[in-house]
Amino acid sequence: MNPHRVIEFARDHYGKVYAENTRETIRRQAIHQFVQGGVLQRNPDDPSLPTNSPRTHYALTDEAVRVVQAFGTGSFDSEAATFLAAVGGGLAARYARRRASKSIPVKLPGGGQVVLSPGKHNVLQHEVVEVFLPRFAPGALLLYLGDTDHKALHVEADRLAELGIPVNEHDKLPDIVAMDTERGWLFLIEAVTSHGPVSPKRHMELEHALRDCQAGRVYVSAFLDFREFKRHADQIAWETEVWIADAPTHLLHYNGDRFCGPRG
Repeated sequence: MNPHRVIEFARDHYGKVYAENTRETIRRQAIHQFVQGGVLQRNPDDPSLPTNSPRTHYALTDEAVRVVQAFGTGSFDSEAATFLAAVGGGLAARYARRRASKSIPVKLPGGGQVVLSPGKHNVLQHEVVEVFLPRFAPGALLLYLGDTDHKALHVEADRLAELGIPVNEHDKLPDIVAMDTERGWLFLIEAVTSHGPVSPKRHMELEHALRDCQAGRVYVSAFLDFREFKRHADQIAWETEVWIADAPTHLLHYNGDRFCGPRG
C-alpha cells in the first residue's frame, strides 16, 4: 500500500476524489500516525529503502493483522488487548529499531560520527565523506551533510556564515559541502542517485546562492558506478568534476584546460 493506492481506494469505493498532489499530505497526516501507532510498518520487506524512494510502501504489522482477523470472533477482545499492550510497550519503536539497524554510520573528517538513514543515496554520501574527501581534500572541514530522512543532518552554521553561505537556505545547498582551508577551496558535492548532477542550471543556481562567498569553488558530481554516471553524463556542467565510487582514485575533469580546482 502507498498513498497513490489510498487515493484510488477512496475514489473507487467511496466516490471521494483526491488530487495526486495530495499524496504527501496523506502520508504525513494519515499514514504516519498509523505507523506511529504500530498498525502499519514502512517497507517491511526492504527496510533499507529511503523515505523518499518511489518504491516506499506500507503494510499491516503482524500484530494488527491478528486483530483484524479476529474481528467478529470470540477472541477479538483478547487480541485487541494484546495489541494495545504491545503498542504501549513500544511496538512502533521496535519496528523503528529494525529500520535503524540498516542505518549507515559516517565518520566525520574531524572526528566524531553521524548516522545516515538507509538508502542508496546515503551509501554514496558515506563513500564521499570517507573516501573522496580524504583523498582529494585531505583535512577538509565538513560543513554540511544532508540526509534523505533529515534534510540537514550535520551543519556547521557558524563556519558557513563566516564564508558567506546562506545557512537558512539548506534546500539550495548541495548534498555535501566541505572546506579545504589550506588551499581555500570550497567543495560542493552532489551525490547523484535519484536526483541529478551539477548541471548547467544547478551550477548557475549555486553560483547565485553563493554570490557572497569568496572561497574558490570546486563543483563535484559523485556517482556510485559508471552505469549511473552514463545516465547523467550529458547533463553535467563544464568546469566541474566527476567522481565515481567504483574508481575512487580517479576524477573525470569537465574543466577542459585544467585539472581539479576553482575557476575564476
